[in-house]
Amino acid sequence: MSNQIVAFLNGSHSGSPPKPGEISLAHHGVLFLDEFVEFSRASLEALREPLETGTITISRAARRAEFPARFQLVAAMNPCPCGYQGSPLKACRCTPDQVLRYQGKLSGPLLDRIDLHVEVPAVRPDDLLHAARGEPSATVQQRVMAARSRAHARQGCANQALQGQQIDDHAAMDAPTRQFLQQAANRLGWSARSTHRVLKVARTVADLAGAEHLGIAHLAEAIQYRRALQAQV
Repeated sequence: MSNQIVAFLNGSHSGSPPKPGEISLAHHGVLFLDEFVEFSRASLEALREPLETGTITISRAARRAEFPARFQLVAAMNPCPCGYQGSPLKACRCTPDQVLRYQGKLSGPLLDRIDLHVEVPAVRPDDLLHAARGEPSATVQQRVMAARSRAHARQGCANQALQGQQIDDHAAMDAPTRQFLQQAANRLGWSARSTHRVLKVARTVADLAGAEHLGIAHLAEAIQYRRALQAQV
């Protein structure tokens, strides 16, 4: 079953010629994986290459094929095997070891490549039924388009596409903001990849706020988006 899942995501590893899988079919689109940790470990680890390079390679003895795979990954998972850890609605019946094993199915290198780790708590029925009307999608779209336009006017590409020295150049941090980032990275044990990804998210937060320079508030918001799972795995 695990080999079938890997082939489904990455592409056919048998037959001729090789065929693209869901990763390539989502090129320039969104790949949504529900129950993320229920995929095989091999399938999850195979996501690392396309998330980093935007391509997926299928190698066999007779042939090697490369397919485009630059997609936006959206994944959802429960906090524990029973799904009720931290819920105000029902008590969790999982042991701490079960929770750790469940969340540990996501490796550190894979989590490094996922920019936003957002915890979505359970909502009580009364709150759900009587919730205030949210912000219209059209308004959010306009704000996102304006932020994207700022990024392209400043650097000629989206913040996600920044690499190496470009990230530092366009982050435009002052000394206190840079020190704040360094302290957070040391305390949370981030890799260089995690630190650069936080910077790119913070630059986007600043663009959404219409700020020319990246400040501590923008950086703090970006940091909060990475703490939910990495603090536990």
